[in-house]
Amino acid sequence: MGDYHVHLHPHGPYDGTGPALGVYPPGHIEAYVTTALERGEDEVGFTEHLYRCTESTDVLGPFWEDPSNPDVAAQARAFVEEDRTLSLDRYVDAVLAAKDQGLPVLLGLEVDFFPETIASVMALLEPYPWDFLIGSVHWIGAWSVDHEDADFEFDRRGVRTAYEQYFALETQLAASGVVDALAHADVVKKTGRRLREAPLELYRPVVEAAAGSGTAVEVSSAGLHRPVAEAYPAPEFLRMFYDAGVAITTASDAHYPHECARDFDEIKEYAKAAGYSDRVRFRQRSREYVPL
Repeated sequence: MGDYHVHLHPHGPYDGTGPALGVYPPGHIEAYVTTALERGEDEVGFTEHLYRCTESTDVLGPFWEDPSNPDVAAQARAFVEEDRTLSLDRYVDAVLAAKDQGLPVLLGLEVDFFPETIASVMALLEPYPWDFLIGSVHWIGAWSVDHEDADFEFDRRGVRTAYEQYFALETQLAASGVVDALAHADVVKKTGRRLREAPLELYRPVVEAAAGSGTAVEVSSAGLHRPVAEAYPAPEFLRMFYDAGVAITTASDAHYPHECARDFDEIKEYAKAAGYSDRVRFRQRSREYVPL
């Protein structure tokens, strides 16, 4: 087993804990690996956010600009400017150096999806030796849909409209085939904003798109530690992925070493309850199936 969604720095300004943002001192990557091995896992796939890397500035552009929604736009701009402190090249070099040392690590990236710029993003990423890419929807236009500071927008749009807009983008991402796995496929629920009933009609296009493009979906323990208190994806959603033949990865969305492979015993059982008996592992963007 492996953890295929791991970050090397927390979000926000540096608080003096751990290495400075964008710095990868000796022992830092090893700390994640040690935690994963102690929890019975055998590899760690690092997946830094693309938007946090300064190299993404030109290709992503000022996506937060929205004159019709100035408070949402201001929140997104401030958040990105605060968070964009990393270097894609230094991140890649650090993971490749760890791999060269024989550590069981994989080079991945979390590709933040914006339909208008995804072609330029993929052109930027093409030269790098990725083992796998995960894709995520964090913004609906300028709205940071899973950020607590922008949670007020659910009240203005309505939860139903927010879900419809989110899953429309998730469907586009799944259909694009540009990434190897979907990250936290229903992260729109993160802050606890839920519909009365599972929106199966919104899940279905995502599932069909992923099945058609051959894109996997991660089963993530991160939601267990958010206000929603539920793994990603929701049980009904995950069962639909299984019925459609969509493969899975396992993920924690760790941002600190102690979070790596967190609650993996629980999410393995969660995946098995949906019908899964195996997951996929990646090497140079080629995959193979291994038992859960």
